[in-house]
Amino acid sequence: MDVREVGYDDKDCINLAQDRDRRRAYTVTANTYLDMLQLYAVPQLPDGAIFQQDGAPPHFANMVRTFLDEQFPARWIGRGSPYITWPARSPDLTPPDFFLWGFVKDQVYRTPVRDLADLQERIYAAVNNVTPQMLHNTWVEVEYRLDISRATNGSHVEVYGT
Repeated sequence: MDVREVGYDDKDCINLAQDRDRRRAYTVTANTYLDMLQLYAVPQLPDGAIFQQDGAPPHFANMVRTFLDEQFPARWIGRGSPYITWPARSPDLTPPDFFLWGFVKDQVYRTPVRDLADLQERIYAAVNNVTPQMLHNTWVEVEYRLDISRATNGSHVEVYGT
């Protein structure tokens, strides 16, 4: 179906195409993800760190997995890891999904963000507010959620009150 058939004119088609192109410019590919790991993430991690990622397609690319094997020998968790595999699309088992992102968003968006610099500063501050006790509690929660997953043979389970 042509877009104009549903009531759009040529100007709307151009705007839709530009919006699509802008979104494509921000799409994370295996190349951009690998660049982000090499240039920003890995240099900030301490020696001996364990790295975990989800099963998003860019994370599963051969070049990314090869890089992780080199940087984190026997210390990376994720889809395709030869060491510790992690179920794809498992936000209930992934600490960044069930804890970190919600915590950071609550801290960052407590009041309206003024500009990009303010946003970056708030994200940095929120991550720095994560305490060792919060991390300990998160790992206790991971153990609990893994127990549920094992008991149900990996079936979908809603986990509440955590």
